[in-house]
Amino acid sequence: MVNGPVRVRFCPSPTGNPHVGLVRTALFNWAFARHHQGTLVLRIEDTDAARDSEESYEQLLDSLRWLGLDWDEGPEVGGPHAPYRQSQRMDVYADVAAKLREAGHAYPCYCTTEELDARREAARAAGKPSGYDGHCRDLTEDQRTAYEAEGRTAIIRFRMPDEPITFTDLVRGELTFTPENVPDYGIVRANGAPLYTLVNPVDDALMGITHVLRGEDLLSSTPRQIALYRALIGLGLAEAIPDFGHLPYVMGEGNKKLSKRDPQSSLNLYRERGFLPEGLLNYLSLLGWFFSADQDVFSLAEMVAAFEISDVNANPARFDLKKAESINADHIRLLDAKTFAERCEPWLRAPHAPWAPEDFDRAVWEAIAPYAQTRLTVLSDITANVDFLFLKEPVQDEASWQKAMKEGSDALLRTARAKLADADWTSPEALKEAVLAAGEEHGLKLGKAQAPVRVAVTGRTVGLPLFESLEVLGKDRALARIDAALSKLGG
Repeated sequence: MVNGPVRVRFCPSPTGNPHVGLVRTALFNWAFARHHQGTLVLRIEDTDAARDSEESYEQLLDSLRWLGLDWDEGPEVGGPHAPYRQSQRMDVYADVAAKLREAGHAYPCYCTTEELDARREAARAAGKPSGYDGHCRDLTEDQRTAYEAEGRTAIIRFRMPDEPITFTDLVRGELTFTPENVPDYGIVRANGAPLYTLVNPVDDALMGITHVLRGEDLLSSTPRQIALYRALIGLGLAEAIPDFGHLPYVMGEGNKKLSKRDPQSSLNLYRERGFLPEGLLNYLSLLGWFFSADQDVFSLAEMVAAFEISDVNANPARFDLKKAESINADHIRLLDAKTFAERCEPWLRAPHAPWAPEDFDRAVWEAIAPYAQTRLTVLSDITANVDFLFLKEPVQDEASWQKAMKEGSDALLRTARAKLADADWTSPEALKEAVLAAGEEHGLKLGKAQAPVRVAVTGRTVGLPLFESLEVLGKDRALARIDAALSKLGG
């Protein structure tokens, strides 16, 4: 149940290529916001200077624009809580960290890495939880002074409560975390740099986020953030704790979480192959959610109308490339003819096309486009489907040649050429009748009679409808290609 205005956020880090799991998270937040006429905040978590890059930041924004996932507040849009890049909000985090310390919610921890490791190992050997043991929790001022005199530096830890934390996850239901499993945690590094554990909930609080929809991998941090929220509310920096919903893992091969290292995880791969944004988003929406029991192809508008976070399944969702391709193919067929032709055009020009720019003929493309639309899985398939129309000579596939050019093919081709020369080239049906008649003279049905003609003209045994292709190619070019095939056959 949603009460009051909805404010959700999508807060990626600009590191490397966008990941399809990240896109799924963005999509669910976007759909949730749009369904409830709420606000989607785009916030960039770029505090890791070693990993973040401006190139990745620009690529991230470009990817969201390509997908059509618009945002209401954030970079390039602005809003009342600017800036929306965490690297530009360091003074905010320093101020909040100081207030947490002053109020006793946080404290300096002087433990060295070696000391922490030794105590953790001892706890494990004793069968106890191996998290931070609270060693510096209640240091006196003299003890702190002594540590600092030794030259030790301190991180800042948040003081977790000593009682269980229970919350209702929008996807998983009621969850409880006990104190021994959620120890005090670091919020500021020794060099003063704020950690994710501080900046993420602080920004959510200051930006009035009402619902946090994020990956399952962040579930263990939720009780920490709830405790921090309570402290922020006490300091007057937050009004309420947001509702949390943790989305299921996206699984790859071998029941493993799909990682950035998996080739099929990269959004750029699908964009470069010519997936439609609406086709890819349709598929990604099905990774943990369903539209209806008997329909898995739908528009973004239909998804927005139907989307409820309570319908998201907590179980891991497997990424199935074949299913993604099938849904994308369905969306290609749903395009109107003009839009389809326009969407394909980037793959009919450099650098994708193997023909010279001046050899591309828009009128020819628009004439054949309706016949190509039913054959594509992704838009990049179009190049190989229509190359025979724009190359001076077709790309002869040797396997197709051997399959089609059987004994007697030369005689059949001569007969077909003669009949095609006399046919009406404004009618695909007339061209079909010509090849059918040639086949009958040689005791062949249409399927076998047209195979040598297709390979001679297009270079392949399969492709677009032959007779429509012949009409678009034109009489002179088609007959010249049949002549070239006859020459190759020695006829």
